[in-house]
Amino acid sequence: MKKIKILVVDDHPVVRNGLVGMLNGQGSFNVVGEAENGIEALNLVEGLNPDVILMDLKMPEMNGVTAIRKIRKLRPAQHILVLTTYDSDSDLLPAIEAGATGYLLKDVPREDLFSAIEATARGETVVAPNIAARLFSKMRNPGEDKLTTREIEVLQRVAKGDTNKEAARSLHISEATIKTHLLHIFDKLGVDDRTAAVTEAIKRDIFRLD
Repeated sequence: MKKIKILVVDDHPVVRNGLVGMLNGQGSFNVVGEAENGIEALNLVEGLNPDVILMDLKMPEMNGVTAIRKIRKLRPAQHILVLTTYDSDSDLLPAIEAGATGYLLKDVPREDLFSAIEATARGETVVAPNIAARLFSKMRNPGEDKLTTREIEVLQRVAKGDTNKEAARSLHISEATIKTHLLHIFDKLGVDDRTAAVTEAIKRDIFRLD
């Protein structure tokens, strides 16, 4: 049986070595190369001709999204499976738009990773279930969950520790209006309290703490 040729791209040597050892231990895989950033991956891909590229996202010199975009321009049919620790929309959507074939998190069970690589080699799209649910939700309700500028301002005041009264005074609106904004924010972010709203907003890269 022809082995699936894999190029592993990850800037952490321990992670990269672990992946290489695990994949080469499977009879159906052959890791043909390793890269620690997007530039190395771009330089290697043409000569190695991998069936699947396992691509991390946050790397020095050239990140995963840029690498995916450049590789797909060079090799439009190349199958690229993102394997990362990041699941925020600010990481996920650019990777998919750049041309990633699939998107998995590094806590995926090894058997699921093996199956995903095999599916990716066949040209199938493989996405972690929780990420797929979020993508479908965005497709069904485009823009519905986006916070307004005012809602972001309210959430930023909350993140700074303001009470509703203090936030109202800072933004020159009534305390009742603050409460209404917070209810809308909770609904859009799918949370039940202020702390969870701040945490989810930061996770989605809606804003960042100073």
